[in-house]
Parts: sequence; C-alpha cells; structure tokens
Amino acid sequence: MPFGLDPRAARVTWTVCVLLAALGLLYALRLALLLVVFAGFFAYLLWPVVNVAQRRLRLPRTPAIAVVYLVLIGVLAGAGAALGPRLISEARNLAEKIPKTSAQLGANTIVGETLQRYGWSPDAIRMVETQVRNHAGEMVAYAQSAMTRTLTWLAGAWVIVLIPIFAFFILKDADRVTAVVTNLLTDASHRRRWLAISEDLHYLLAEYVRALFLLALITTVVWSIVFLIAGVPSAVVLAVLGGVLEFIPLLGPLVAGILVVTVAMFTGYGHILALVGFVVFWRFVQDYVSSPLVMGRGIEMHPAVVIFGVIAGGELAGPVGMFLSVPVMAGARILWRHGRAARERARAERSR
Repeated sequence: MPFGLDPRAARVTWTVCVLLAALGLLYALRLALLLVVFAGFFAYLLWPVVNVAQRRLRLPRTPAIAVVYLVLIGVLAGAGAALGPRLISEARNLAEKIPKTSAQLGANTIVGETLQRYGWSPDAIRMVETQVRNHAGEMVAYAQSAMTRTLTWLAGAWVIVLIPIFAFFILKDADRVTAVVTNLLTDASHRRRWLAISEDLHYLLAEYVRALFLLALITTVVWSIVFLIAGVPSAVVLAVLGGVLEFIPLLGPLVAGILVVTVAMFTGYGHILALVGFVVFWRFVQDYVSSPLVMGRGIEMHPAVVIFGVIAGGELAGPVGMFLSVPVMAGARILWRHGRAARERARAERSR
C-alpha cells in the first residue's frame, strides 16, 4: 500500500513519542522528584534505627517511627543548643569579613600582604599580583554571584521540611508497596528477578547512605576538635562545611580543603603549611581507612568510573547530580548484571 502506514513504524513512532513525553514530564516534576529521592535517602538513614526500636521496644512500625523522630528532634535540639550560638557567631564574623576581603582583593592589596607574611619572594609576589589584577573583577563577580545563588537557595530551602514528612511515609509503607509491586508480577521468574533486584538495590542504598553519613560525621567531629585546638579561624563553621561537602563524592572534599586553606590564609592564620598537611593527611585517612571500613561492599566501581560519573553528574544537574551520580551508576550496574544473568539463563534454556 503506497499511501498506507507501516504498523511497525507506527509502533516505533508511538513509543518514541511516549518516551519523550515521559522525559518531559520527569523534567517538569524534577523538583518534586528530588524531594522524594532525598526523602528516600533520609528514610534509608533512619531504617536501621527504626528496626532496632521495633525490636527493642516491641512496638508496631508506626509508633517505632514516631519514637525515632522524637529522639532525633531531641538530639538535634541539644546539638543546636550546644553548637548553635558559636556556629552563628562564627558565620556572622565570616560573613562580615567577606565584603572587606573582596574590596582588598579588588584593590590588589590583600594578596601581597598575605604572601609577604608567608615569606614569598618579591618577584613571586609581583607575578601573583599581576595575575590577580588581571582577573580580580572576574573573581569578585563570581564570589558575589555564588553568594547570591546561595541566598536564593536558602530563601527557598523551606521545602526541606517536606523531606522528613515524605520519609515518614516511606518508612511506614515501603514493605506494603514492595508487596503490591511483587503481586502485580504474575510470572514466577519475573517475581524472583524483581525481588532479587530490589534486595540488591536496597542493600546498595542502605550501605551508601550510611557510609556517607558516617564519613560526614567523622570529618565534622575530627575537624572541629583539630581546628579548635590549633586555633583555626571560624573552626566550627569550616568543620561543618567540610562535613557537608563529604556528601559530594571526590570534588566535595577537594572544595572543602581549598576553602579551609583559603579562609585561614586570608584571615591571618599563621600555620598554613601545617593546616595543608593536615587536610591532605585527613583525605588519605578518609579514602584509605574510614571509607573502606564503613562502605562495605555496597559500592564496587573503579575510581576512574566514579570520577567520570561525578563530573558528568555535575554537568547535568550541578551538586545534586554529583551527589546522585554514584548511587545511580551503582544501581545501573546492578540492573545490567541481573539483565545479563537473565539473558544467560534464557540462552541456556534454549540450548537444552
């Protein structure tokens, strides 16, 4: 039929249109989906505690979740009361120094004074000052833009309160949802495959979230103690910042180290080399001691793949993409492994 429509071409066209529409819908709902994703991570963080509360207190799931939330609120309130005043004071002092530092940087005075304080030669100082003079406008503009974006994000950060609310329902109904999805699969082999995939993904996310939280907590505590003892300016703020940036693989700790050294240098701290040595030493401790101990076997990927994934995630979705890149790649690897196993079983059955 010369003017007829090929049924196969129609099915392909329809499939492509549905896929594009689905992708467009996901993009339009990206903020709501991100809230659900982060609620899932928060739920995985509390999952072991809820199980312990159920077992020890012999409570049903919902009361156990409520007890865990009440204890968590109490712990956060106590931590806020203990560290909040100092954290706010240091953050205020640091914020007051930023405009002055930016003005001195634009006038090209702070760089020479700082480098001269650390014993740099006049020729090296002049060379650095020339580079700073040529790019001072760009650096100041970038710093102001970053501050504006941060304040804009903080203005809309109230939606973060929805994360524990969504997490409550995930903790409460996760087993029920899994059972409903399992019952929708009538084929026994499909059901077994779905249960195996969901179990592997569950273990992966639980290990990953637990490891990130522990690494961030360890960094915050150790940096706070070391920085306070060493007299580093804005010690608690920098320690908390370092802990938060642990959630971004690879680039987060690098940015944290650069920020710590930069703030200390431009606020007149007198032991920069020792501080740099500690930051580098701590990175080795985290990567080769702490991380292998707390990460377990949940994430098994080559470092080069992780680096590529983090960079690609940053290009696609910024810091959120960096944070999600590792679990997304690890989850894709689980799906690929199960798919390959299913194809091999089907090929073996056909060959019999």
